[in-house]
Amino acid sequence: MYSSLVRLQNTFGFFTTVAFVVAAIIAASDLLAPRAPVVNTLEANNVQVATGRPHYYSNKKEEYASIRFTLDADLSSLFTWNTKQLFVYVTAEWPAAGSENATNQAVIWDTIITSPSADHLMNVGPATMKKLRKSAEGKSIDPSRGKISLKNQRPKYQITHPSGKLAEIDDVVLKLHYNVQPWVGALTWNQENLDVGLWKRLKGGVSEKFAFPAIKKKKEGGEKAKV
Repeated sequence: MYSSLVRLQNTFGFFTTVAFVVAAIIAASDLLAPRAPVVNTLEANNVQVATGRPHYYSNKKEEYASIRFTLDADLSSLFTWNTKQLFVYVTAEWPAAGSENATNQAVIWDTIITSPSADHLMNVGPATMKKLRKSAEGKSIDPSRGKISLKNQRPKYQITHPSGKLAEIDDVVLKLHYNVQPWVGALTWNQENLDVGLWKRLKGGVSEKFAFPAIKKKKEGGEKAKV
């Protein structure tokens, strides 16, 4: 006869197998949900370059760029019943000097959009949490989640470069990226060049090219002029 320990091990092994199979089915169900993310507008509004010290004790100044932007995107199709949250971020990208294939990339803004079932994980104040709970009442998926509309948005992060130089650089573009984080399954990133079944590649998501301006310096008398 089997001992109590053997029976316990067999029971645990059975439930572990069942849990694994259920998790695999849940993860595979994402492939049956269509994805068609669209970026209608992404453009730089106000680009400035200034100099500053990277920290208080530094004697060397570096150039920093600040980019305001407008974004209108519909990423709501990325939310399914298995979506925990969506990480969205905007980068500024430009060709690396002296290399044909290398690209400089820096994040200027990001946000996390939770699904109604994951709102409790948000580290927000009571007023914001109350709004989230109200919008999620009776819904497994909120159709308004994933719709982003920003006008002349201030960047969260100023950007710099290891060389300390950013002024008068051409061919800069803004790009939108996303990362879908499911409750069960693998993380998936934005598709830029390929459709995979019902998952369509991101439409739009790249701004027109622009340039970092020259740094403005003060003239004698307090007036400002470009270098």
